[in-house]
Amino acid sequence: MSRILRFLRANPISILLLAIPAVILAELLHWPSIWIFALSAVAIIPLASYIGESTESLAHYTGPKLGGLLNATLGNAAELIITIVAIREGLLDLVKASITGSILGNLLLVLGMSMLLGGLKHKTQSFDRRQASNNAILLVLTVLILLIPSLFSHGIGHLDPPDPRVEALSLGVAGVMIVLYGLGLLYSFKSAGGPLSPEQPDEILTHKAWPLRTALLVLAFSTVGVAWMSEVLVGAIEPVIEALGISEFFIGVIFIPIIGNVAEHLVAVQMAAKNKMTLSVEIAVASSLQIALFVAPVLVFISLLMGNPLTLVFDQFELLALIAGVMIAALVSADGESNWLEGIELLAIYIIVGLAFFLLPG
Repeated sequence: MSRILRFLRANPISILLLAIPAVILAELLHWPSIWIFALSAVAIIPLASYIGESTESLAHYTGPKLGGLLNATLGNAAELIITIVAIREGLLDLVKASITGSILGNLLLVLGMSMLLGGLKHKTQSFDRRQASNNAILLVLTVLILLIPSLFSHGIGHLDPPDPRVEALSLGVAGVMIVLYGLGLLYSFKSAGGPLSPEQPDEILTHKAWPLRTALLVLAFSTVGVAWMSEVLVGAIEPVIEALGISEFFIGVIFIPIIGNVAEHLVAVQMAAKNKMTLSVEIAVASSLQIALFVAPVLVFISLLMGNPLTLVFDQFELLALIAGVMIAALVSADGESNWLEGIELLAIYIIVGLAFFLLPG
């Protein structure tokens, strides 16, 4: 009993694993879809956390370069699994909304919470202005790449179903983005302060140094668990949308990104509370870049193999939210300083965007 208490004290998020048997019970007893959706979402949170912890542990045995590659590619594994399941079910709008929501969540919610809590504890915080400026430029360029298929596809051909030329444009852009991601990883490995694979703090790495076999087993079981819970979650989405009268955009923009990235978000906020604002900003930016340059293009190719082609054509609401989020985050970080008021402003914009998507008709 004392061993279990020590484990829960070290990993308080683990108590959410109790949601897994609750999901099984809910399905056996045919509970309402809203309960199944909520319980499966809660169950994914600790499983996603364990994927991250096991990946960090493996980094100790693979060395810094290969460890950085593992962190960069598996950092958004939970969300990638959820979106793959959604693609198989034909929920392509949900997938694109999830991509939008992940970028906005990191730039507005995570940065906002980090600046708010860090500012309340340490007043004005400073971070590497030059690195923040470089990251902001890279973010703007990345979002511009995502905008090009959306703007040009309307003049190239019909979108529903997608014209072969529209698909070709998305595939071409996705291929270029993956190449850029690979080059970005190469740059991160060869220079200090690379944006795609931020260095993890020593105290986090020490805590996550599991034995190699344990790390591999946890990674395998957590991945299987996330895949299983994702099946349940996605299966309950359409009944939940009908029951609550909310839009698919709202679930994709708000819920899916938060569910898959809670652990990573908490690390960024913790670093800000410890006055390590440079690292906090890099974690948020790196996750946004990974979603845009790796997860989104990979999903395009996976969707093609699954017979439900996903294009990088976002609607006007998603484009507006992306442009606003990236520009505001770039402006806030331009001076290399942050305070609690700037954090509140970022959170306010996130809440307003969430409200707009909540009220958007399905």
